[in-house]
Amino acid sequence: MLAHTLKAFTELMEHDFVSWENLSTVFIKKIVSYVNMNAVDASIQQLSLSILENMVPTSRFLFEVVRKEVTLDHLFTHLQVTNAQLQLKAMALLIALLLSATDAERQDMMDYLREKNIRQFIHKNIIHSSEPLGDEMAHYLYVLQSVSLNLCEHRMKMSMDPYSQEQRDLLQSLRQTAFESESEVPAGSFSTERRRSLCAKEFRKLGFLNNSNPAEDLRRAPPGLLALDNMVYFSRNTPSAYSRFILENSSREDKHECPFARSSIQLTLILCEILHIGEPCSETAQAFYPMFFGQDHFFEELFCICIQLVNKTWKEMRATQEDFDKVMQVVREQITRTLNLRPTSLELFKTRVNTLNYSEILKLRQTERLHQEETLAVPVLELREKLKPELLELIRQQRLLHLCEGTLFRKISSRRRQDKLWYCRLSPNHKVLHYGDVEEGVQSPPIESLTEKIPVADMKMLLVGKECPHTKEKSSGKQNKDVLELAFSIVHDVEEYCLNFVAPTRYEFCLWTDGLNVLLGKEMTSERTQTDLDVLLSMELKLRLLDLENISIPDDPPPIPKPPSNLNFCYDFSQAEQ
Repeated sequence: MLAHTLKAFTELMEHDFVSWENLSTVFIKKIVSYVNMNAVDASIQQLSLSILENMVPTSRFLFEVVRKEVTLDHLFTHLQVTNAQLQLKAMALLIALLLSATDAERQDMMDYLREKNIRQFIHKNIIHSSEPLGDEMAHYLYVLQSVSLNLCEHRMKMSMDPYSQEQRDLLQSLRQTAFESESEVPAGSFSTERRRSLCAKEFRKLGFLNNSNPAEDLRRAPPGLLALDNMVYFSRNTPSAYSRFILENSSREDKHECPFARSSIQLTLILCEILHIGEPCSETAQAFYPMFFGQDHFFEELFCICIQLVNKTWKEMRATQEDFDKVMQVVREQITRTLNLRPTSLELFKTRVNTLNYSEILKLRQTERLHQEETLAVPVLELREKLKPELLELIRQQRLLHLCEGTLFRKISSRRRQDKLWYCRLSPNHKVLHYGDVEEGVQSPPIESLTEKIPVADMKMLLVGKECPHTKEKSSGKQNKDVLELAFSIVHDVEEYCLNFVAPTRYEFCLWTDGLNVLLGKEMTSERTQTDLDVLLSMELKLRLLDLENISIPDDPPPIPKPPSNLNFCYDFSQAEQ
């Protein structure tokens, strides 16, 4: 009888005949008593929880009454029952209370739930239950995940305060943990100026852009202090991985070192964007991550895995400082693709994201690009082929223009790397290569100062990598391997004399080899050519089809209409003259 009465009351309230705010405190407490009593029929408790769930968002007064009368302990008790419907209604009321609470109240509630290990309980007894997870429960788990992650928003939007001793101590702890032996030097051993210089040098090794005042790097919000929190967590909870990251990159060649601090700041921002931290909850979304509920400190632990992924991907891409944004774009793709697989644990996520290396990302991109081309309409494919020659010519002109601007190269001896520099550039009429030695600090010498010349007409062929005479003896060692990948030579004259190059970066290698192939009348073969062509084709197609958006393009052209029965509508010039 009571269950039927509560059901009838709920349906009447859904018709808005009476406002929820008109309910008396006595009535509310009566409904609450059904929730808190142990020896009550499950159907009555389900209906009572549903009524309270509808009350909570209505007004602040009703929220406070329900929160005071229905404790989190009672809700947790209902979540632990085997009755799936009662469990669902208890979760619904919990979510309603969390969404209606203030930031401080929400923080207190989440702290209490963390003490009760609600995440582990949900992970074990709800997500991995034998019963299938319904859409409604999936939505509540998504909201709980979103509310929990949004607790990071406060730190994410807070810039570093250089006058805060606590924040400065956290920043200094990063340096001290990484360079413990150097930091233990007694204070009296160095002057203040020398100690400051040593600190700046260590912060530079940590990858801060502003090594004299690293707090400036953390003024950007987002990610604000959340990036500092992540770096400190990584250094304290995985000190061996942290030290390995710093020391490994400290020993790398200049420009090839992966900057820890800069990467951490950008990675924190990427994770905030992927996990939608700071964004309001969707009213219908059900996309939660099962591994979120199986791990305390989820965000920080995810960061620890991903910052090591950044270092791994950096090495796979043989990146330099100029490639920073490109590396972070690949890392974002690695994380996103792996999260889309819904791994059930962070360990599984770590395994899968490390398997998805840079070469795999390139293969996936190529496959998706080919699939996209296959699904394009025939006229669009024809337009694409028609545009290719024009855009390839544009790339050729860009390569030749780069050669005309010239590049600074370092001389490589057979024994060791030298500090001597030389410059090479193409004449504006594309007929002569000018080159010669230059002094340190000279960036772009005038063409008249380059005394040596090679007529383009005398160039015979281009050699790359192991084919080059200056790399044939270099077969082992990491540095030699880098030289092999960046080396190219121009064969010219009757005696087959070679002009040998080692490009400063992979980007320069691609542009120079492409440009020299253009001068030799050959096809451009670098990977950069295909990348540039894809970008230009995509952009040009979008511009050409801009006015055809949301209009289906037919595969066949429209039929030509029949000629008219007469041509009387034509203009008669003879009559016009009369």
